[in-house]
Amino acid sequence: MNYKNQISNISEILRENDISPSLQRIQIYKYLLENHTHPNVDTIYKALVDSIPTLSKTTVYNTLKLFQSKGLVSVLTIDENEARFDINTHVHGHFKCINCGKIFDFEVQDIIINPKIKQENKIIDEQLYIKGFCKECLSEE
Repeated sequence: MNYKNQISNISEILRENDISPSLQRIQIYKYLLENHTHPNVDTIYKALVDSIPTLSKTTVYNTLKLFQSKGLVSVLTIDENEARFDINTHVHGHFKCINCGKIFDFEVQDIIINPKIKQENKIIDEQLYIKGFCKECLSEE
């Protein structure tokens, strides 16, 4: 996906998805495009609050939920107590290092799912999570 082209067209992307392009929404979307780290609300808030002093965590949360409802971001719930947000909405997997906490994307080939499930149901989200130790943490041992 060409994220650089999207950065210059954020207002247009938001309007195309029936979202009014406020300063806060534009900056949150831009942050997600520039930071493929699967951030949580707190991370995004801390990164933007100095440049947008009127920003609140509630605004960040509500904006991300709006983006999710329009299909612009997906929510990762690898851990029960934390929601992370991903600008990449295509089907892919996530690997979380249980030592450093980083989350990495990886490509997923066609996962074998009983075709009957897709025929009889409407699938709205497909997630594959793997947890373990990343190569950087393993090399430190």
